[in-house]
Amino acid sequence: MNVFNEFRDRIAAILRNLLAQGRLPNGADLGRFVVEPPRDPSHGDLASNAAMVFAKDAQTNPRQLAVEIAAALVADPDVDSAEVAGPGFINIKLRPSVFETVLAAALSQKEQFGFAARPREEAPVNVEYVSANPTGPLHVGHGRGAVFRDSLATLLTVAGYSVTREYYINDAGAQVDTLARPVFLRYREALGEPIVAIPEGLYPGEYLKPIGAALAERHGKALLGVPESEWLGPFREAAIEAMMAMIREDLALLSIRHDVFFSERSLTGKVDGADAVAAAIATLRARDLIYEGRLPPPKGDVDPDWEDRRQTLFRSTRFGDDIDRPLIKSDGSYTYFASDIAYHRSKIERGFRTLIDVWGADHGGYIKRVGAAVSALSEGHAHLDVKICQLVKLMRHGEPVKMSKRAGDFVTLREVVEEVGADPVRFMMLYRKNDATLEFDLARVIEQSKDNPVFYVQYAHARGHSVLRQAVAAFPDLAVNAAALGTADLSRLTDAGERALIKLIAQYPRLIEQASIQHEPHRIAFYLHELASAFHSHWNRGKEGPQLRFINETDRDLTCARLALVCSLTSVLASGLSILGVSAPQEMR
Repeated sequence: MNVFNEFRDRIAAILRNLLAQGRLPNGADLGRFVVEPPRDPSHGDLASNAAMVFAKDAQTNPRQLAVEIAAALVADPDVDSAEVAGPGFINIKLRPSVFETVLAAALSQKEQFGFAARPREEAPVNVEYVSANPTGPLHVGHGRGAVFRDSLATLLTVAGYSVTREYYINDAGAQVDTLARPVFLRYREALGEPIVAIPEGLYPGEYLKPIGAALAERHGKALLGVPESEWLGPFREAAIEAMMAMIREDLALLSIRHDVFFSERSLTGKVDGADAVAAAIATLRARDLIYEGRLPPPKGDVDPDWEDRRQTLFRSTRFGDDIDRPLIKSDGSYTYFASDIAYHRSKIERGFRTLIDVWGADHGGYIKRVGAAVSALSEGHAHLDVKICQLVKLMRHGEPVKMSKRAGDFVTLREVVEEVGADPVRFMMLYRKNDATLEFDLARVIEQSKDNPVFYVQYAHARGHSVLRQAVAAFPDLAVNAAALGTADLSRLTDAGERALIKLIAQYPRLIEQASIQHEPHRIAFYLHELASAFHSHWNRGKEGPQLRFINETDRDLTCARLALVCSLTSVLASGLSILGVSAPQEMR
């Protein structure tokens, strides 16, 4: 039960009545207002800007319209009061029975509370993430993008969207040839040839040694002394296959999976001869969006695709980009952007209309051009949302962590997960908004203290289950499952702390809806910490005031009501943690 949507519908009914009276013009969009929690809880349970949105349509001032809407709301049997504040906000206080109904719904729906009751009718959503070059193990920065979008994909799924999780394998550029060459050196090394150092510009990591050894076992000395043109292709394929296997293993440590692994090479005709890039360019040319021309030199950082010559250009400025973009290099090969166009055309052809890409902090300059391509290819029917994940600063007790010897020049994601565990990595990667730099302290995230957010939330869940176990000890014949507690008299929950917890639980369905619309899974992490904090605070009140404890051995009915609250709260905590991909332990040792 989403109490905010429920009262949004009731206010919309009041507005429809004004429409029927001629107070609002025909065709007025009655979906433009919001119902949300007030910034100050003392002002009420709900707040709406409906009067401020529709005052102009009603040809009156916002406060006057707010007074009329508030008067209609007061007649609602579930409304205790409705007051006008400021320039025309409406603050609504609900009767306790409304929140008792919400708590009963949370109790009965368990961890499905707040999830969409049925699939949405919108077109499926494509979430493309990680997509690291297959040239080595994932580093901790890749992990942030992986966790962010994996949790977003789960969030969208529980909100009713059909979601495909996709990995774009960048296996067509020069970087994979640059990978194959040090693999050849490791192959020679495995055959007994001493390799003093990996030349500058090649990947130096020791993770390439097993690939070289495997190739030595497969080919023996047959490829020693042959021209590069003969061994480069096989070594490139073997290296990509091994790197993707390693990447899949790294992601599995965080329980991250993809539905689709899409190869860039498949776009260029190098796999089956079908040149999807040429087809994408032809589509744009047919719409008069391709021309031959020259570009002025770029200001600031030099665009790697810019050349001082007449070339094939995409009219991306028609769709909000700063300049038109080149598609074919002087040597006849495609620019990176041309491949990006073909790749996003593939997504559109597969039926996706919401495309969510997760990129690193150094790719912000590409957002406008790719967005322009999506608009052009879909003729405005598809929307691209690019989320930038900022850097992760890896620390230990406040000091920067040294680089990894295995990877050569960075700390691998595997090293971090193996040291602190998957739960701290996943939670902390989401405890800051994706576009803010994150400091990840390896020491702090494993502390068992309230200063460690993931511990604080998981401990709240475990504490709730501890209360339920203690209740069985106090009342051996008492069933503490959701079904049995569903008959509890929730009107007995009258303490201010109890009511505050119920109101926080009531916000969860709206939170899922809003976080999914805004593509912001970090909201779930923030909410869980707030809910856990409120629960811990109320539990501590019981240490000073025995009458507030969840278990009252002299009042079975009150205990059942409080256990119903605890059971619902732990279900919401477990639900939110599952969206983040974090476990919800029932005990913590």
